[in-house]
Amino acid sequence: MDAKRMVGLFAPGVEVPLAPFFGSMGVAPPPAFGRYDSAPPTINGGNMDDKALVAGTTLFLPVYASGALFQVGDGHAAQGNGEVDITALETSLTGTFEFVLHKKAAITYPRAETPKAYIAMGFDDDLSHATRKALRNMIDFLVAEKGMTRDDAYMLISVAGDVEITELVDRNKGVHVVLPKAVFTKR
Repeated sequence: MDAKRMVGLFAPGVEVPLAPFFGSMGVAPPPAFGRYDSAPPTINGGNMDDKALVAGTTLFLPVYASGALFQVGDGHAAQGNGEVDITALETSLTGTFEFVLHKKAAITYPRAETPKAYIAMGFDDDLSHATRKALRNMIDFLVAEKGMTRDDAYMLISVAGDVEITELVDRNKGVHVVLPKAVFTKR
């Protein structure tokens, strides 16, 4: 890795831009899950491998246990959407995190906010189910936070949102819906 130029030297003549992020971030699962592996992402986060979760992004996670019991790891210097062969450009990372408890938030699935977009996630071992979960998650957000009807939210996602595969490798597949903030005008 060439940190000065922010590229990974992959092979002669091949350089990958570096965009560091933690592949795994999550909180303790609901008590009904019992002992749970953090590798497959699910409703409490986990190994989401979402390359949009870089420094400056806000991640919203539902809290199921006192103190949340946040975990972070799986440092990536770069990764393509899908992480198709189970590896990214793996690296050691350190980070600074700020935690804010939103007691009145009715969030049931991980979401994120970047400076330019809203992101809703869905995870399932079936890619179609993961996609439906991500779409419903974004619809729920648009209804609750933007005052839209469910039908209007669904249509907006179709004309302005991007549905992308986050990861394919950890038993549960990851899908995220990205909606640019720019579609909302200030009046």
